[in-house]
Amino acid sequence: MITTAQVQPTKAPDRSILRERGQREVFCGLTGIVWLHRKMQDAFFLVIGSRTCAHLLQSAAGVMIFAEPRFATAIIDDRDLAGLANADDEVERMVAEVVQRRPNLRLLFLVGSCPSEVIKLDLSRIAARLDSRMSPKVRVLNYSGSGIETTFTQGEDACLEALVGSLCAAPSDAHPNLLVVGALADVVEDQFRRYFNAMGIERVSFLPSRRLDDLPEVGPSTRYLLAQPFLAQTSAALERRGANRIDALFPLGAEGTTSWLMAAAQALHIPSHRARAVIEGPAARARAVVDRWRSDLEGKRVFFFPDSQLEVPLARFLTRELGVKPVEIGTPYLHRAHLAQELALIPDDSVISEGQDVERQLERCRRARPDITVCGLGLANPLEAEGLTTKWSIELLFTPIHGYEQAGDLAALFQRPLDRQSRLKV
Repeated sequence: MITTAQVQPTKAPDRSILRERGQREVFCGLTGIVWLHRKMQDAFFLVIGSRTCAHLLQSAAGVMIFAEPRFATAIIDDRDLAGLANADDEVERMVAEVVQRRPNLRLLFLVGSCPSEVIKLDLSRIAARLDSRMSPKVRVLNYSGSGIETTFTQGEDACLEALVGSLCAAPSDAHPNLLVVGALADVVEDQFRRYFNAMGIERVSFLPSRRLDDLPEVGPSTRYLLAQPFLAQTSAALERRGANRIDALFPLGAEGTTSWLMAAAQALHIPSHRARAVIEGPAARARAVVDRWRSDLEGKRVFFFPDSQLEVPLARFLTRELGVKPVEIGTPYLHRAHLAQELALIPDDSVISEGQDVERQLERCRRARPDITVCGLGLANPLEAEGLTTKWSIELLFTPIHGYEQAGDLAALFQRPLDRQSRLKV
């Protein structure tokens, strides 16, 4: 029987949150396919959408010359809108073409989007029918990446929530195991696995896994660590399956990574002296590398527009390890339980805003004149034209930034806009 005590979550600190509802400036959840299709090597993402969806994915993913990417858009065209084609049959026909063209395909996602004709389709029913017909050779799952329902990182959340529903149940008498949740670059995943194994945590899995055969079992014996702060639906789905969340800072910077690894060790009953012996060397090296950028960034003021839901952990890293002063930390959604430890380390004089009224936030940003403004692509060029130095928030998703070995790279991502601006002035 499982005797491991459930780790109690940290209570979120009482602090004022500015909540805004209005016009937003964000990518839709389809953007998550760009990093998810690279992570899941035997999966394919078939978006049911419009030409706008296809253009978004092509522009976000870049041009791939030597290999066909494992995603595509089934475009709703005039024939479909006129009712001359049966939409269910058309989707099934396109799925059959994809499977025939890719004999190594093991997992196919039907991804909904926001055109009204797509919303009318019952993609979950179509996916269930196809899954019943094609399983076990090919699993077919469904989730929504609609910009009406999701910001661009919530697409990953919806995808992983669908995956959780397909996981096998862990035996009731299984030994405790660790599950790391959130898409990480392969090199980062390998680094974390080495740390866990060196501590004595051998039963560790990652979601999403690189291949379908490596998907973990889940149940009351599962202790899970969130690698990303935007996985609220996935977390809820895991807890419905009996899994228990390990409360920790997110693994950004030396401090966050140490908290994250030590929390896993405590939850799996690894002696603290053994865990510290594994991580103290890498942690010291990470602090030394980050310190190289401190002289460039200390005292600088940063303003976060809400975009990725990474904003609070990033602000904590910048404040605590680089001496940066957050003016405003905007985030699309604030999960107070998941971010409780992060919020406790944010300076009291920093404004934290949830949601967005973009015009009001632009006014506050212009008044503050921060040294660095972290925002989406749609706001970056106009703000640069006004003399503000910007950092694209989407780059923080495409670049490996988690863990000790990437801490210096994360710091450098915030120094480069300042360096660029100084060079332009010269």
